[in-house]
Amino acid sequence: MFLLGKGIPSHIANMPQAVLDSPFGRMLMPMLDQQITASKRAGGILGIEDTPGSSVKPKSDLHHHVATVQYVHNLTQLDQLLEKAKHSCAVVFFTSATCPPCKMVYPLYDELAAEVGDKGVLIKVDTSQARDVAGRYSISATPTFITFLKGQQENRWMGADPSKLRGNVQLLVQMAWPPHPHQGLNLPTFSNSDAKPVLFTKVPPLAKLLAKMGPTAHNQAVQGVKQFIETRASDGPARTTLPDMSGFASIVRDSITQLPTELLFTMVDLIRCGLVDARFSSYLAEEKDHLTIVAILDHVNSLAIGNTCPYALRLVTLQMACNLFSSGLYAEQVLVHDPLRTAVTQLISTSFLDDSHSNVRVAAASLLFNVALANSRRRQDGPGDGLPEGDEVELAASVLEAISQEEASTEALEGMLLALGLLAYRLPLDGDLAALLRTMDAEDLVLKKGKVKAFEGMNLMKEVGGELLGKGLRKP
Repeated sequence: MFLLGKGIPSHIANMPQAVLDSPFGRMLMPMLDQQITASKRAGGILGIEDTPGSSVKPKSDLHHHVATVQYVHNLTQLDQLLEKAKHSCAVVFFTSATCPPCKMVYPLYDELAAEVGDKGVLIKVDTSQARDVAGRYSISATPTFITFLKGQQENRWMGADPSKLRGNVQLLVQMAWPPHPHQGLNLPTFSNSDAKPVLFTKVPPLAKLLAKMGPTAHNQAVQGVKQFIETRASDGPARTTLPDMSGFASIVRDSITQLPTELLFTMVDLIRCGLVDARFSSYLAEEKDHLTIVAILDHVNSLAIGNTCPYALRLVTLQMACNLFSSGLYAEQVLVHDPLRTAVTQLISTSFLDDSHSNVRVAAASLLFNVALANSRRRQDGPGDGLPEGDEVELAASVLEAISQEEASTEALEGMLLALGLLAYRLPLDGDLAALLRTMDAEDLVLKKGKVKAFEGMNLMKEVGGELLGKGLRKP
């Protein structure tokens, strides 16, 4: 890791060239080099030893998975579950078909699994079937419970005592997920759990939009989506049914090469309007490899590299990507699906560099806000960050540059600060992201914007700069 004096990591070195070539990028690399050189002499940066190794909010909340008890039948299955829980906690309930006391606590165990959710895993083992598991842990009687914390065995007890079971499980979760120092700061904006993703819901005159497509507009699947959007707007979601999504997705992919670049925005805008409906978004979220959305994002990103992406296409692509978050299914996929996440990250990073169109910067900030919000929910509710640390570092560097360069748009700056704040809220204080924010003096960078006349009186600047990036980045 570069913070341990081992060179600049790939997620920094492989940032989009447009970011690295920008004024902020040129400033970033020498500073990191300087810190690396200093760390080799002084035992690591910050004293770390060099050791091996128009927007509308939707009504629906992000989807949260309701956890259930996991059943295992052999050591291989158990080891796989414990490996997944090595950064959180796990409970193993050893039972048997001939154990009446065990059956008394089955309903409670199911209830606790739902309460724990993604913060841990509750496992049930039938010792009469999984003899290898019972042998490893020397189970001589049932019910027996064994708990694991951060990959290590933490406690063991026997007996069907409901109060003891509930108390031990609740204590285990508290030990695995202790309160974060940020919870003691004055951060009303970021401690608000009711925040919603930003959606762009305005529907343009669809007849005029499709007229610009040419012959593609006459395709039955395209007309079906047009009718779906219009009926939903006039009669409500309950009165509409999904159009031919498979046929439409195929037409969209074909249009990337068949429609002139200057007219491709019409197809992307049509998708944007459809994605406002969570059913539309959920269908595409379950498409194999996200072929349609990734194809659009990759094409727009490739045009951006050559600086040939039309303004309208970039803008509606950003807005379309925001509307993916109308479905909690897609929010999760943006975090965990590598090609999709990479494409979204690149779109955000390069769009922040557009100094000619404040609308593009506002939309880029909105998209980063949605990504950061989804990641923040996982960070707070479990099982931890969905964004890999490399993506967090790249996105933070991009938005810091955008904040430093923003001089005109209050809306754009506010969106950037909100997105940066969500990236930083309850972050691991010993991770690469926290170290980058300290190294780049993010606190001072943000607070300096308060001296710009256009941004005077923006309270968010003090909350993000003074509290979150100031007090909040100081190690306990």
